[in-house]
Amino acid sequence: MRRTYRRPGQTGNKRKIVIGVAVAALVGGGIAVGTGLSNASSVCDGMDAAIRQNQQFIATQRANPNSQTEAVVANRQAVIDLINVQKKQAGCSGAVAAPPAQQATKPPAQQATKPPAQQATTPPAAAQPPANNGGGAAGQVVCAGSTVTLSGEGGAPAASSGTFPIGTTLRVKNLDNNKSITVKVASTSGSCILLNNAAFEEVREPGKFLIRRAVIERVG
Repeated sequence: MRRTYRRPGQTGNKRKIVIGVAVAALVGGGIAVGTGLSNASSVCDGMDAAIRQNQQFIATQRANPNSQTEAVVANRQAVIDLINVQKKQAGCSGAVAAPPAQQATKPPAQQATKPPAQQATTPPAAAQPPANNGGGAAGQVVCAGSTVTLSGEGGAPAASSGTFPIGTTLRVKNLDNNKSITVKVASTSGSCILLNNAAFEEVREPGKFLIRRAVIERVG
């Protein structure tokens, strides 16, 4: 009869190798899942920011109504509904709470003033044109520090703004990828500028719905 001898510790070494491989597989899977969750969170955060901006605009309109309020509010609500559909398709959870109702603001009473006496003045020196940060014709940098997201509206590249009137030409440059686009304000919103879907696609980074580092210029 033949006897088989095992070296001391041989079985223990094999078990350590198997356990080590299993732990490495679990850690690797955790890193992959973590990366996916981070990208998904960035997409959801951008769409939530767009919803908040539109909700804030609606609250401001209802606090200071005019003849266009109902039509504008209906348009903004349609944008919010569209973004919520996009959130559902992207797997984003949680609803964005509506902002508290705002109080109506009254314009200050006008006081009669006497025209100031005219004084002889020297003509001011010619103003220097601002630096061109977005390519093409020089523009005036506005809304410094503002983030840019999408309004959810369709159609040709355009923008909406609560700062500039309809027809104003604005240029947006994404400093993270150096892409820029020049658009006209076609509707009103509750922020400096919101890009519609077509315009946002021209300058955004893949998978992102928020431009955190942007230069916004008023041109023309």
